[in-house]
Amino acid sequence: MAFDERLANRIREQFTFFPETFTEKKMFGGICFMFEGKMVVGIVKEDLMVRVKSEKMEENLAKDFVRPMDFTKKPMKEFIYVSAEGFETELELLQWIELGLEHAKHKLNH
Repeated sequence: MAFDERLANRIREQFTFFPETFTEKKMFGGICFMFEGKMVVGIVKEDLMVRVKSEKMEENLAKDFVRPMDFTKKPMKEFIYVSAEGFETELELLQWIELGLEHAKHKLNH
């Protein structure tokens, strides 16, 4: 399973800013970070995978370095990939994690 372990460690460090508890699961040939069983973010090779609420997909897909997650060769609902240039700073990475956590909490009705 090949994924960017350095990025995984950066994500783990960002979790210290949250009161929530996150778990890890190998998925999509990479690793996913979950909140109460719902995917928040993950890593597929060097890309960051982020879960996004439907109503926020269009605005996030319009951002630089973001594209639909096409793991199955067609866009997956409520998933995006962010290339490394889109999370160079820790603040950028934190914002993607917050977006993914918002999706998870929405699915859990939190």
